[in-house]
Amino acid sequence: MWDALVGVAKDAYTAGLGAGTVPRPLIMPLVHGELVGMIWARPLKVGQDALTGIAELANIAAAADADEVVLVWETFDVATACELPIVGPAPCLNMVLATRDGHVLHQFPYTEQVLSDSPKDRAAVVPDWKPAPRPQPAGELVPPIQAAVNYSFIPIEIDHPSPFGVTVVLMEEDGYRVSLTEAFTL
Repeated sequence: MWDALVGVAKDAYTAGLGAGTVPRPLIMPLVHGELVGMIWARPLKVGQDALTGIAELANIAAAADADEVVLVWETFDVATACELPIVGPAPCLNMVLATRDGHVLHQFPYTEQVLSDSPKDRAAVVPDWKPAPRPQPAGELVPPIQAAVNYSFIPIEIDHPSPFGVTVVLMEEDGYRVSLTEAFTL
């Protein structure tokens, strides 16, 4: 399953960078080894809004009672949006696999090869993936990602017959892009 999730994340980032954008941070909650879906952060404003928006990715994992989560983000993008120092390699696709008992940080550094750089279009690039360093058990996470990991395993208490369903609806209304797997479709 891990290799498939890494493949999905790399493909999404390759497609986004090829279109001239960096995909927003993403969470993939799992329940008993089954993928709930993929949830991308809402549009974020630089500063506190970005910190909050990334941490709120945890809501859907908590509502699904996830026992594992995978969070995906790009080093430079999150550091810039959250006004944080760059920690670790950049550019780099980061993935953390977390459970209630801890997490392992995986990093996939790359260099950018420019495909087009016209004045009216965003620069489209393709990542040239470099060798990945060894996975880091309990590796240092930037604050909004650490918050999302922590909050993912705190049950959401909503007085509603379907806490998961209402959480999905509320997140979509807030601008998060939610793509659920068939098993978790509302």
